[in-house]
Amino acid sequence: MSLDYQCPLCQQPLTLHINVLKCSNNHSFDMAKEGYVNLLPVQQKNSKQPGDNLDMVQARRAFLTTGHYQFLQTAIAQRVATHSPHCVIDLGCGEGFYTQAIANACDAKVYGVDISKSAIKYAAKRYDNCNFSVASISQAPFNDGVADVLVSIFAPLFDAELARLAKSAGTLIVASPGPWHLKELKQYIYRDVNAHTAISVPSGFELIEQTLLEQQISLAFNDVKNLITMTPFAWKFRPEHWQQLEQQGEQAVTLSFYVSQFTRLTDSL
Repeated sequence: MSLDYQCPLCQQPLTLHINVLKCSNNHSFDMAKEGYVNLLPVQQKNSKQPGDNLDMVQARRAFLTTGHYQFLQTAIAQRVATHSPHCVIDLGCGEGFYTQAIANACDAKVYGVDISKSAIKYAAKRYDNCNFSVASISQAPFNDGVADVLVSIFAPLFDAELARLAKSAGTLIVASPGPWHLKELKQYIYRDVNAHTAISVPSGFELIEQTLLEQQISLAFNDVKNLITMTPFAWKFRPEHWQQLEQQGEQAVTLSFYVSQFTRLTDSL
């Protein structure tokens, strides 16, 4: 089986030999029984268990199964499919919610990479139409110029790495919070809720198109709790905030997303 991984230790191509990925320098990485590979060297870890913890992963899965983010999932998958790609990398893929939808929408080799082992383990167990790896997206374990399409959904952007991974004139699709995403929930913890602005154009790319997707939904407390728990601002919720939310019952919530499409400039490297 031909995969596009490179060794995270020496950057040589990795070849699959019966459930073990090896490079020419004899560094080897076992495929886990769930079907993913861990390509995160200890020197690239910023903590013992980097990335989203199990509670965040479980909360996100519980919320995503409600279907409230399906309109974003569908929009991303359809946009990727219009490019008829051969290779797609979902950078910061989490539990594979968007990754597997992309794989279903197009005839491509689709990779999902995330620094959270809990998230990747979950994804690999459930979606066998993608190739999943635990790795840092700031030093992604892929060969240069491998991706026709790069996807980043609520993940940090590392400009030089994006330019390295994308083919000449390749596409980058980014989903980021829209102006008033989750504003009703943020009002519990911030005195003034500021509107999100669209992301800056990554170095080496040009903006082709930007779309704003928005929906207003009503959520029961358990769904609100999962939605908050899967986001970084969960750490700011104090017991009295949770109590207020529970007493509120049904909660109106704004879902708002920018979907931005960029093209890699041919002279960006």
